[in-house]
Amino acid sequence: HTAGAGPAATPSAFTWPAGAAALVMIDWQKDFCHPGGFGGSLGNDLSPLIAAIPAAARVLAAARAASMPVIHTLEAHLPDLSDCPASKKRRCPAIGQPVAAGGRALVRGEPCNALVDELAHLPGEKVIHKPGKGAFFGTDLDAHLRASGVSHLIFTGVTTEVCVQTTMREANDRGYECVLVEDATESYFPEFKAATLAMITAQNGIVGWTAKADDVVTAMRG
Repeated sequence: HTAGAGPAATPSAFTWPAGAAALVMIDWQKDFCHPGGFGGSLGNDLSPLIAAIPAAARVLAAARAASMPVIHTLEAHLPDLSDCPASKKRRCPAIGQPVAAGGRALVRGEPCNALVDELAHLPGEKVIHKPGKGAFFGTDLDAHLRASGVSHLIFTGVTTEVCVQTTMREANDRGYECVLVEDATESYFPEFKAATLAMITAQNGIVGWTAKADDVVTAMRG
């Protein structure tokens, strides 16, 4: 059968063939969502991100109940930072430095680099450690999706204008149909989120669709 997010999707209803959709959970890690993490250490207001976790959890639960593939991503560098470009480190010297949430910021395997408890992965769910903003760069995500027969991607995550948008644009260029769950994504800067949603859906969905969590959950239930 075909499922769809319903009339609340923008710019039109988003549908997917049975068995062809996957949920992509972008960077719900303590680095960005914990007061003592990387994002907090830069002085950002984490409250919008924290407020989006319940909606993301509802979508995640619905995907699991529907036996939909789930992929989690983490922005994570190797301990020696050999996969962190010097240009990135110069612009963001906090990478690799100790943070109050535990361990070193944006370093794979550190306590601060773990997913938030509410959205932790389950055994069998794919976890992508990505060195860049986009989840396709330097990872096996594309090969994994194609091997699984996935053509449609449902996104939640943070931050909307950086890692989420970058990954959606990468996916769009690779031929995937994408929808972003509006209330299950957030930014430290509300105006950046609003601009990103507008850019994604402009010109008949130049990058993809957006929809509300409740509509996506209803569609997942079939």
